[in-house]
Amino acid sequence: MLIINPDTYRTFIKPLLFRLSPETAQSLSHIALKQRQIWRAAEPLLNVDNSRLEVDLAGMRINNPVGLAAGYDKDCESLPSLASLGFGYLTCGTVTELPRAGNPSPRVLRYESDEALVNSLGFPSKGVEHTATRLEQALPLLNGTPVVASVSGVAPDEILRCHQRLEPLASAIEVNISSPNTLGLRIFQQSETLRQLLLGLNDQRSKPLFIKLPPYLVTPSIGSEQKDMVLSLVNVCAEQGVEAVTVSNTWPVRDSRLAVGAGGLSGKPVFADMLQMVADIRAETGSSMAINACGGIFSGADALAAIQAGATTVQILTSLVYRGPGIVRRINEQMLSLMDREHMPALTY
Repeated sequence: MLIINPDTYRTFIKPLLFRLSPETAQSLSHIALKQRQIWRAAEPLLNVDNSRLEVDLAGMRINNPVGLAAGYDKDCESLPSLASLGFGYLTCGTVTELPRAGNPSPRVLRYESDEALVNSLGFPSKGVEHTATRLEQALPLLNGTPVVASVSGVAPDEILRCHQRLEPLASAIEVNISSPNTLGLRIFQQSETLRQLLLGLNDQRSKPLFIKLPPYLVTPSIGSEQKDMVLSLVNVCAEQGVEAVTVSNTWPVRDSRLAVGAGGLSGKPVFADMLQMVADIRAETGSSMAINACGGIFSGADALAAIQAGATTVQILTSLVYRGPGIVRRINEQMLSLMDREHMPALTY
C-alpha cells in the first residue's frame, strides 16, 4: 500500500491531497479512516512491538512514546483506525461542552516549504455528548490503546462538566488552556485562575490530569516575560498534583489569508523552541510531572532529542499530515536504531 510508506506517501499521495484545501483534504482523510477493516488489515505493517520503547505516562504503561496530539480527531470518530497506526496513545478533541462551529473559513493554511500548518479553527466541536457516545463505541475496538480526551471551555464550569462527562471513558484528561484561536481561554493563563480550576477538577477526578501549556520564545530578550508566566503555571500544576503537562500548543502568528487574520503555527519551525521549553520545564519540576513534547516532531531523531531533553512522550499531528500514516512506525524504528547506536537499553529521561 503506497499510503503506508512515508516516502511513497510524500511522492504520490500528498501531492494529490495538497491540491485540495486543507480542510477538504482532512475530510477525505477522515473518510478513509472510517474504513476500519482496511486499517485493521494494515495494522501489522504499521506497529512496532519492542519493549525498549515502553514508557510510563502518569501510571499508564504505553507501548511506545509516540502519541497523537489533540486536534486531528476532534469528535472521536476515527479512533479505531488511528489506533491501528501504531500510536502509543491517542488524544482526541479538543471537546467543548456544547456544539461549536468554530471560526469562519478560510481557517487552515499550509506553509509547504516549512512543512508547517497554521490553523485558526477555534474549537469546532460536536459537543461533549456526541463525543462521549462515539468514544464509548470506540473503546472495545482500540486493543487497549489509551485515549486521552482533550477538553476546554471559556468558563471553569464548562471545563468541569466536560471533564466529568468524559473522565469515566478516557484513560486521562488533557485540559487545553492555551489555544491561540479561542477568545476567553487566556483567563486560565493566570496562576490564581488556573489554581481555582485545578482545585475544582481535583475535587471530582480519579484519573490522571494533563494541562496543555502555551508556548514561549526562548530568546531571552523577547520571551522572558512569557517564559516566566508559563513556568508559574507549571508550578501551579505541580502544586496541585497534575500528572503531566503538554509542551506546547501552537505558536501565535498573523496571516491575512485567514478569515480572522491570525492563527496557530505547528510543524518544523517550532521544534527548536519546543525542545528548549521541555528542558526548561524539566529543570523547573524535576521528576514530579511527566512532559508530553508537542511541536515539530517528524523523525526518530526529533523524538529522541525531546525525550533526552526531558520529555516522557511526544505528540504528533502536522507530521502525520505531511508524512502519512506510516510516520509512527518510521519514528519508532528510527528511535530504536539511534538507541542501538547510543547504547540505550530503554527510553528514560
